[in-house]
Amino acid sequence: MRTIRDDLVPDFLPEGESSPVEWLVTDGLTDYDTALGFMDERVAAIRDGRARELVWLVEHPPLYTAGTSAKAADLLVADRFPVHATGRGGEYTYHGPGQRVVYVMLDLKRRREDIRAFVTALEQWIITTLASFNVRGERREDRVGVWVTRPERPPLPDGSPAEDKIAAIGIRLRKWVSFHGISINVEPELAHFDGIVPCGVRGHGVTSLVDLGLPVDMHDVDRALLEAFEDVFGPVVKVAAA
Repeated sequence: MRTIRDDLVPDFLPEGESSPVEWLVTDGLTDYDTALGFMDERVAAIRDGRARELVWLVEHPPLYTAGTSAKAADLLVADRFPVHATGRGGEYTYHGPGQRVVYVMLDLKRRREDIRAFVTALEQWIITTLASFNVRGERREDRVGVWVTRPERPPLPDGSPAEDKIAAIGIRLRKWVSFHGISINVEPELAHFDGIVPCGVRGHGVTSLVDLGLPVDMHDVDRALLEAFEDVFGPVVKVAAA
């Protein structure tokens, strides 16, 4: 049977007085290697005190990424889309148009030096965001990410309700500054996930907000993400792209 994680949400507000987190939205499709280079530079600047913490919202062209635990057997169609090796944790995942990717660059030395608690806080951020659309997102003890049950489908062999993944988490820390982050499926082409075993998890599907029947767009999700982020991590200030 599945096990639902229902941890208490840890406090990840910054200690003492601090500047708000910068909130940057980039329109259009962002090249993945360009995003990696930008994060590398920004993480170094945050660690050195030359830049504020940043949350960066992007969309990517269709691609697969391989985390540090990716298994070759989980790449089912190797030539479908470009495959990018990345230093984040986790296995294979898909990014593409209609999926909101959020890169989270926070200084955990100013917040809490606890990786597991940080992942729990990211999950809570996603769950609170989904709740604003009346979607119940759930944690799983043995699977990182956020899941939704699909009672309209036949149950799993163990009797649990069928469920799909709606959001993924993959992070990396460098000197306690986080990067990479989360992704939420708003309206991606779900068939594109068929080229991989998403996050190495077999026997479950992938869904999106639109697939669940919700008439939402990326702007709706961005507003919900911002409000939920402030509840968990503190205030933000919107900035424009350079």
